[in-house]
Amino acid sequence: MKKRKKRLQIETTPAELAVLKALWECDPQTIGAIADRIYPNGTVSDYATVQSLIVRLEKKGCIARDRSGKAHRFSARIAREDLLSSQLRTVADKLCGGALAPLVTHLIRGAELTPKELGDLRNLINQMENEPPEK
Repeated sequence: MKKRKKRLQIETTPAELAVLKALWECDPQTIGAIADRIYPNGTVSDYATVQSLIVRLEKKGCIARDRSGKAHRFSARIAREDLLSSQLRTVADKLCGGALAPLVTHLIRGAELTPKELGDLRNLINQMENEPPEK
């Protein structure tokens, strides 16, 4: 039987996700740089909003602060893939009783996948079927 990795359970709001996306695109950044990416012609209140979002994301352990320079710099502590996995697991728990197959099936059937994407999925399934069980 395969060992499961410890599950992350991180809920993010759309605004928090915008901050994380800005950091994933260019890491590390100051609050001003993050605010400029999210609100290109932003106001002082937009800057304050980003400041609040950063504090919330720090408390959740999603971002790190570097205090070594004059302006604090922030970087993502969670990878996009890890957050995606956490969010999809939460959806599966809420809507499918924790089962991933109905969620994945729905996503695949609802998408217009290219032949390459279908091939990649087949290869992934074959690879997973041939992996030896972890102890």
